Amino acid sequence: MKIFAISDLHLCLSGAKPMDIFGATWENYLDLIKHDWNSRVSKEDYVLMAGDMSWALKLEEATRDLEYLNSLNGTKIIIRGNHDYWWKSISMLRKQLPQSIYPLQNDAIKIGNYIICGTRGWTVPEKNKQQSQEDEKLYNREILRLELSLECAKKLKTSEDDIIIGMIHFPPFNSNCEESEFTKLFEKYAVKKVVYGHLHGGASRTFLTTQKNGVEYFLTSCDKLNNKLVQIY
Repeated sequence: MKIFAISDLHLCLSGAKPMDIFGATWENYLDLIKHDWNSRVSKEDYVLMAGDMSWALKLEEATRDLEYLNSLNGTKIIIRGNHDYWWKSISMLRKQLPQSIYPLQNDAIKIGNYIICGTRGWTVPEKNKQQSQEDEKLYNREILRLELSLECAKKLKTSEDDIIIGMIHFPPFNSNCEESEFTKLFEKYAVKKVVYGHLHGGASRTFLTTQKNGVEYFLTSCDKLNNKLVQIY
């Protein structure tokens, strides 16, 4: 069994919001992703997707996008991104999503010796810069949600060989890669690797891997990865 990761596909197979308007990186990107994905992922493998799967506003509008994901090899474990407006009730999602797609929210899932957990996250405060009241509220709420998920992961850990993998949509640190309440939690719960997304384009920071206090962080936005999966384990 192998574990891969990719995020921020921003699917819109209805054609309402094509991604190629954002530049050449997005031309035929879904064909490139599908070719790489199906050439490397088997039905026994897992792909972690750290948010922003679809531009759809409602679950029924995301049908074609989710069918595209379902057509790809392996099992997909997903968390919500800031643009996943179609993501409403977790119980509804688990009833209606295709069997190959499993959504995480305030909990964790164990696969062999791997335990996957995570949350959306929010913008981490920059040094010497005041957060807005709204950002502070959302940041603090996501800290609580991450700890809920990590507590679930801790309960699923039955052996020293079990490995916890974290997922978060927003970068878990600020632009200077300084520690945050998110990174402190990942360290507290002995998470080995974390995947995140949200960042796009040449203007945004690009550190595909970052080592911090024993935790390895992977940036998985598809355009940053040249539309190829990154293998985590």
